[in-house]
Amino acid sequence: MTRLSELILARQPADNMPGMNSPDSTPTRLFGFAKLPPRFATVVLPFFLTIIMTCVVSLISTLRGAGFGAGFFALWLGSWGLSWLVAFPTMLLVLPLVKRATAAIVRHE
Repeated sequence: MTRLSELILARQPADNMPGMNSPDSTPTRLFGFAKLPPRFATVVLPFFLTIIMTCVVSLISTLRGAGFGAGFFALWLGSWGLSWLVAFPTMLLVLPLVKRATAAIVRHE
């Protein structure tokens, strides 16, 4: 074992130490707001995913179609907002189908 890997392994917290890797050490607040229960993950993940994807795609398509000039940001924000309004509900509808299709072609270990 190399010296670096020995140092990394030595820095790993023990599972039985109080406050380390225990469910009680997980923060329940983020930026002063209570975290959502786990059941909301099915909506939160598509929410953030569609925000990021529509941002990038609308930016590229707006730059390609209109170029970077006067009024670009207003045009891009309008495109981004409209594309997100379509993408988010679409993602909520198709995500269960995509998960099933993925499970059908990926081996479970």
